Amino acid sequence: MYVIAIGWLYVTLLMAATEPNLTAGALTFALYGAAPLGLFLWLFGTPQRRRQRLSSEAVDDAVGKDDGADPRRDQ
Repeated sequence: MYVIAIGWLYVTLLMAATEPNLTAGALTFALYGAAPLGLFLWLFGTPQRRRQRLSSEAVDDAVGKDDGADPRRDQ
């Protein structure tokens, strides 16, 4: 997936380089390249983040840890 992301950024960087002025190039890169790519990576990374969260919760349950709070401090 990261190869596609690198390729997309490369293409949009080349598109931005052909713009007539710096502002148009920066906006082309940001709005046509970086912003959609960030959204894409965030959406397609959600299942991995969910698996990592569930895995860490399972490890915490197996070890007997909770959220890190010390029950002796509550007294």
